[in-house]
Amino acid sequence: MEDKEYTLKELQNITDHWIKSVGVRYFNELTNTVILMEEVGEFARIMARTYGEQSFKESDKNSSIEEEMADILWVLICLANQTGVDLNQAFIQKYNKRSIRDKERHQNNNKLK
Repeated sequence: MEDKEYTLKELQNITDHWIKSVGVRYFNELTNTVILMEEVGEFARIMARTYGEQSFKESDKNSSIEEEMADILWVLICLANQTGVDLNQAFIQKYNKRSIRDKERHQNNNKLK
């Protein structure tokens, strides 16, 4: 894969091609959901040790935040492909919804000042 910037749609297409040519087929949606939770847990473990008060075990020392984020993105893209979700459009819709809903909410939150 070329080292360049990709759109979410391109990443969805690249992942779909890889799954169908190398991976044979997608795991079912439930399996991929559980895998996503596993990956989020691995990410949380690194965050707790990097920014929290826990220390790394020897077995965790080679783990990286970048790798775990990429694992999460990979499985999320798989689930989006399986369920017909265009992640680019979903993100735009969520951004617009939050921009309207939270227009003044965070600015008026004294906890953030």
